[in-house]
Amino acid sequence: MAGTLVVIPTYNERENLADTVTRVRAAVPAASVLVVDDSSPDGTGELADELAATDAAVSVLHRASKDGLGAAYLAAFGWALERGYDPIVQLDADGSHLPEQLPRLLDALDRTDAAGRRADLVIGSRWVPGGSIENWPRHRELLSKWGSAYARMVLRLDTRDATAGYRAFRAEGLRRIRLEDVHTRGYGFQVDMLWHAREVGLIVVEVPVTFVERVRGHSKMNPVIVLEAMARVTVWGVRSLFGPRRPKSSAAGGSGSAAGRTRA
Repeated sequence: MAGTLVVIPTYNERENLADTVTRVRAAVPAASVLVVDDSSPDGTGELADELAATDAAVSVLHRASKDGLGAAYLAAFGWALERGYDPIVQLDADGSHLPEQLPRLLDALDRTDAAGRRADLVIGSRWVPGGSIENWPRHRELLSKWGSAYARMVLRLDTRDATAGYRAFRAEGLRRIRLEDVHTRGYGFQVDMLWHAREVGLIVVEVPVTFVERVRGHSKMNPVIVLEAMARVTVWGVRSLFGPRRPKSSAAGGSGSAAGRTRA
């Protein structure tokens, strides 16, 4: 099976999931959806199964326990690559990533630059011209901007929104990244993946998006999580001063492990 796959990781998102999946299917009708649920106690996984039972384009990957956002995405990447999906999109379940803006990420994957090259990774960015946020408290905006700025400085990245989670990967780009070397499971996963992408020479493009604070449910983000992620970034930055964390290579990497059971 081929075509676009939108990956939606969930943990206690029963209030938001159906609306998000419906909006994704309306925005890009040809796309398939994979819900990756970490055994949510609120019944999100069961709702995902109900959605899959009524829509052949929706699949569900059930994971045994809550193991972090990064682990969920790595499992999904392995699942998607094994089945030939291309491109593969990351999208939050809580409505903060507007599905209606997904076409602009996919369009950016298809555009070529002056040298005739296409992007391997497109990031929906809050911090480029045209990008914005809605309904965020000032302290959270500053925390996000500081986190991105710190990651850019320490790891010498040129992406404005290094922590953004709204992303579209070409399958070939994911294969070039050694996913087995991506060990971050929490908030720092997005920076870790971006750093790996840069190390293997992927072409990364940012497009402006609007990030909307969730209306239903509770955010899983807090300052402690961000500080833990920045501590990891600091360690990576120090290590990079003494040589690359791993050999730079354009060879295809591993595709991760899609642990769990799947319902389609």
